[in-house]
Amino acid sequence: MKRSEGSTDGTHPLSDGGTVVAPGPDEPADSLRAYLAGLDAADELTRIERDISWNLEASAITMLANNRDDRIPVFESVTDSEITARLVGDPYRGSRARPWDRVARALGLPPDLDGDTYYETLIDRLRSPIEPTTVDADSAPCKDVIHRGSDADLFALPWPYIHAADGGRYSNLHTMVVPDPDSSWTDWSSHRAMIQDGDRASVLLLAGEQAPNLFYYRYERQNDPMPVAVAVGVEPAAQFTASMWIPTGSDEAAFAGGLKREPVELVECTTNSLKVPASAELVIEGQILPGERLDEGPFGDYFGYMHGPRRSMPVLEVEAITHRSEPLIPFCVEGSGVGYSLNTSSTTEVACIGPDATLGLRAAGYDVEKCVPWRFTPRTAYVVSTDVPRPGYLHELANFIFTTWGMLHVDFFVFVDPDVDPLATRDVLEALALSADPDADFHQFGVEAMPKVPLNIYQTPEEKGDAETGTSRSKTAKAYIDATTDGDDPGYSPSDAALRERAREVLSRAGVEFDADGGTVGGGVVW
Repeated sequence: MKRSEGSTDGTHPLSDGGTVVAPGPDEPADSLRAYLAGLDAADELTRIERDISWNLEASAITMLANNRDDRIPVFESVTDSEITARLVGDPYRGSRARPWDRVARALGLPPDLDGDTYYETLIDRLRSPIEPTTVDADSAPCKDVIHRGSDADLFALPWPYIHAADGGRYSNLHTMVVPDPDSSWTDWSSHRAMIQDGDRASVLLLAGEQAPNLFYYRYERQNDPMPVAVAVGVEPAAQFTASMWIPTGSDEAAFAGGLKREPVELVECTTNSLKVPASAELVIEGQILPGERLDEGPFGDYFGYMHGPRRSMPVLEVEAITHRSEPLIPFCVEGSGVGYSLNTSSTTEVACIGPDATLGLRAAGYDVEKCVPWRFTPRTAYVVSTDVPRPGYLHELANFIFTTWGMLHVDFFVFVDPDVDPLATRDVLEALALSADPDADFHQFGVEAMPKVPLNIYQTPEEKGDAETGTSRSKTAKAYIDATTDGDDPGYSPSDAALRERAREVLSRAGVEFDADGGTVGGGVVW
């Protein structure tokens, strides 16, 4: 391994002989390459130039870097690939203490923002969408090379085999673009795809989410194929928006423009009329076929376990593949045991979905300070800091949350007072210990018809129900905990907190660094 050495003019080398200019300190990255150049300039990138296999080796090295909180790995030479391409392991993975830092850098924000300022900044940007622009194919980097028909071979690219028990090789970090057949709306989302052969992949579509609902309840019921484009290695703002819970009917491309404070450039696909981010590394064009299914999974997913068994999922039939010269293929190493949270998925959950969910709850009329995914169990448990203005308010809020499609994956919510920081694990645990009565404040919440997540490791197949609709006769696995004080004295005086803050200031001046949870950087806990 070696670090890449940039030049003094801000350009950084690429293995295809070109260069890319790193964004300035307040400039958003307009491509994955520009973002990586920015990491390079900040000494947060490692270019691995020796031959690496897509078969477990790239993912093993990535997981090691993730566990060590190390630099982002770029694999410059991937063996057994007909098309010269490079792999990037978990490019947006944040640090343990500050998971939003690299996302902030990608959006042109200062990387040293505190959590409150970061959340409010993203919320402000999401309130001001900027419409995209369209460019000609001749000026779109993702059209450098075009493969159509029998020349479009998925296995010509080095898709990674991520876990030893996975059902196959996956693309699991991309933006999937599908159209609403009854309007001009186009949905951006992210659904993993298992490569089956040269021109087919099975796509994990779970009903209750936007793109699956379009397929199951619009296209397939009319026996129509659903046009699709899978854009791999899109610019950061587009990747972040695809993971957010943007309301149905809203233009995700415009929200991506709001995030970066300038329009996203789109280009029309080669074989259909869908538009994709022009700076993407690679685009798979095709259609998802009605009435056809192929096995998908198992896969080591975000719950930290290899879930299964293999299930039948809809089939993407490939019609064209377009890409840059020597494209970069990013991937995410999901799941490696409970508590594993250092990957792109968990980072974007905290740094992107959290602000978006906070804005959504505020827009619905709830007095929410912050809605934050629990960093160690992404997509499973969330913490919401909120006032409780009236009796029954938390149950009403829980009802709204658990019946909103974006919250489909979330099984547990912890409600805390507005002065408790949901990003500070110690503060949340303290609120649980002092304010949550196991008899009165723990609430099971669910109804029989509410959608379930077939990925839950703790439910039996019978409890999960139908894999497509996610419903069964058992109640949903949903619960919330009231860890608010309800105005009561939590049991310690304000002077205690003042003394702790004073001690922190003294230690900071002495050179001790603290993380977001009040522990010292390096693992020591002062109090």
